[in-house]
Amino acid sequence: MSQIPTTLLKECKMKLLQVKTEILNRVRESRFDLNADEKGGDEADQTMRVLAEVEALTMHERLRHQLLEIENALLRIENGSYGICEETEELIEQDRLRAIPWTRLSIEGAEIRESMNKRYAR
Repeated sequence: MSQIPTTLLKECKMKLLQVKTEILNRVRESRFDLNADEKGGDEADQTMRVLAEVEALTMHERLRHQLLEIENALLRIENGSYGICEETEELIEQDRLRAIPWTRLSIEGAEIRESMNKRYAR
């Protein structure tokens, strides 16, 4: 089990579940809104509808990615690896976990990963 205090673990788990619920509600609402739009109209209306659909799909993809990160964090809580940085294998800062409970990287780990991404992005 990680060396994360039990109170922080419970706090993060509650926040993860809350954010997960919010994301699922947003997806449900946006799907309903998208399906409720009328079909037809002139060319400008159709173009606006296509742009709205593209925006909705982009948002859904971001939300899907965040949902996967949340699910992974919940799994890490269950298997005892929550709060351990994937880059440095050190404990992630408690304030960082409170702010971004699905994070997989400490501040130092995030800097290392960003540096590597910049180096190999060329």
